[in-house]
Order: sequence, then C-alpha cells, then structure tokens
Amino acid sequence: MTEHNETATRILDAAETLFAEQGFTETSLRSITARAKVNLAAVNYHFGSKEELVQAVFERFLTPFCRRLDKALDELMARSEQSTTPNLEGVFGVLARNMLSGVESARNDNKLSIFMRLLGLAYTQSQGHLRHYLREHYDATYRRFILLIHQSTPHVSPNELFWRIHFAVGAAVFTMGNVETLRAMALNDTHQDNTLENILDKLVPFVANALSEDRDH
Repeated sequence: MTEHNETATRILDAAETLFAEQGFTETSLRSITARAKVNLAAVNYHFGSKEELVQAVFERFLTPFCRRLDKALDELMARSEQSTTPNLEGVFGVLARNMLSGVESARNDNKLSIFMRLLGLAYTQSQGHLRHYLREHYDATYRRFILLIHQSTPHVSPNELFWRIHFAVGAAVFTMGNVETLRAMALNDTHQDNTLENILDKLVPFVANALSEDRDH
C-alpha cells in the first residue's frame, strides 16, 4: 500500500469509527484528524469536504457489497425457474451471505457492526447529501432487492409491506450494530457462544417470516 493510500485508509478508518460512536454532525474533522494522526490538509486533499468523507465511508463498504449482491441475485434467479420467484428466506439468505463475505476476523466482524450503526444513523440523522448519494449510486441494486420482496409477498399490501420492511431494517440494524454486546449477553444468559454466522442464520428466517406473514387485518 502506498503512503497516499495508507493516509486515506487511516482517515476512513478513523472517520467511520467516530461517526458510528458520535454521529455525523457531532463528529468534527479535528477529532478525525487527531485519531488518524494526520493534518486537516490531508483530509481536504483526499476527500475535499466532510460531506465527501461521509460518502466515501459508505462507498468503501457499499460498492463491493452491491457488486457481490447483484452477482449473487443473478445466480439466484438463474437457478430458479423462469416462472418462479425465489422464496423470501432464499432472497434474504443471499443478502446475509454477502454480508458475511470477506468477514474473516474479529476486526472485520467489528467493521460490519460499525457499518450497520452508520446505516442506522443514515436513517435518523439529517444527511440529505448522503441520501442523495446513496440513491444516485446504489438505487438500482436496492430497487432490485425490494422488487424481489414485493414479488415474494403478493398477499401483503404496499403500505403494510413498507412498514414491515422498515421494521425489519430496524431489527437488522439493531442486531448487527450491537452484535458483540448481544453475543456477550447470550453467552452469559445461555452459556452459548454464537458466531456471526449463527446469528444471521437466526435473523434471516425471523425477518422473512415477519415480512411474509399472512394475517387478518
């Protein structure tokens, strides 16, 4: 890794950790530069502005993730009969496997947890530039995934499905954003040490069932 790339990586590492801990608005560039051990000029040189740094933090995770997810969805559809929509648990299984892809150490487990907390902040904090950036760069993959959910749940009204999807996002963000705390609690309460893969294996059917449940209104 060149010195140029190493500096940019240090800034991104510091930014994503501090954003996840403190929020986007509350985190100053000064605190990021102090943690990364660089000067403000380095941030301006590599990223231009705080807004662009926020976007770069998301880009580092989402671009490779969406490429893998699109490829995996292509493979899922190829395995399915042309007239058959994959079941919802299969669709979310693809999402979960791609979240796990490349997670080979505790450090990477933590990076996934950090990103899920950042995703939660993207919902709750006023970051119009970020939502515009995400729509511009990742909307095609997002809409493709949501379309599969709609096709797999034709019995659920659009309004009902909207809320179920966002309830599911909340459950996933909370679980994966706090996964180490939850693992420690489970170990204390049940004496079982759950791996990240174990947890996703439990989360996927829970979310799929919650989205597809057929109930009277």
